Amino acid sequence: MADEQIRVLVVEDDVDTAQYVRTVLERRGGMAVTVAHEPMSALAEVARAQFDVVLTDIQMPGMTGLELLDELRSRAAGTPVAVMTAFASVDYAVDALRRDADDFLVKPVAAAMLLERITALAMQGREKRATQEPRDVVLAVGAHLDDVEIGVGATLASHRAAGDTVVILTLSSGALDGDVQSRRHEALASAAVIGARLYLHDFEETRLDPANGLIATIEETIRAEQPTIVYTHSEHDRHQDHRAVRRAVEVAARRVPSLACFQSPSSTVDFRPSRFVPVDGFVETKLRMLAAFTSQTQRDYMDPEVVRATARYWSRFGTGSFAEPLETIRAAGMLHGGAGLAASTEERSEEHEVSG
Repeated sequence: MADEQIRVLVVEDDVDTAQYVRTVLERRGGMAVTVAHEPMSALAEVARAQFDVVLTDIQMPGMTGLELLDELRSRAAGTPVAVMTAFASVDYAVDALRRDADDFLVKPVAAAMLLERITALAMQGREKRATQEPRDVVLAVGAHLDDVEIGVGATLASHRAAGDTVVILTLSSGALDGDVQSRRHEALASAAVIGARLYLHDFEETRLDPANGLIATIEETIRAEQPTIVYTHSEHDRHQDHRAVRRAVEVAARRVPSLACFQSPSSTVDFRPSRFVPVDGFVETKLRMLAAFTSQTQRDYMDPEVVRATARYWSRFGTGSFAEPLETIRAAGMLHGGAGLAASTEERSEEHEVSG
């Protein structure tokens, strides 16, 4: 791990400063540097990839570096964050440290100091992650944009809160429901709410076929992310794309310890959940994820009251006030560690099983 290239996200609206930092870290430190010139772009980068360190300016338009720090603590838990400013104010430093910044730098930062501090933070972060209890990697696979968020949005939020890695794989681009680029931005904004990584593909809607590249695409993502838990569509669904993805996932995820299927608005009465994940405290997060899909707000199943009522209904079979239902296909990984399906009864709300 120590020999792996250090990955740094630099958030800086001043182009010259950003270029200086990139040059120092890349040429003198051999690091891989990604630059974002404003905070929302930085959150998008965090949703796509994992970084060893985030270095952010404080004074930026739209969102300050300290506000970004708060967002990063929920979306990229465990990633060291250093803040820098041209104003050597005690108040700035105190505020940054109070918000749990890992380091505070005053511009202009000497090259040697910049390299030393970023390297130290990266090593500290890696050592901390290495000593932590192993967490789950959760892969949620949907046929269309917003399928996953509707089915298990609150469950995915609970995984992230527990420190698990969450990856969303969407296989079609939303061309039938609006402008593709706008729909992609919606999906990215939704994933960013919980700090999930997002994979988007362009298979043709209504024509998804396991034998026509779906299985290979899902297998490729599984090889890259090594999930311990996979969520996907149920076979009990009226939509042909949903059923196709379900069949493809069953083949592609054959070696993944845990596999479960979520409910969609097109699920049939044959949907038979055997597990009910308590999601108290995460329904509002799910609603923020769904709200990112602004082009779909006219659909009744996106109505916040419908979402709350559905989760409230399913809780009658488990514990707590809200739950999301799952058909369990395999539960090998549900017996230890992690969140959601693999919840520890001592650390998280217990999940109850009922006969289907």
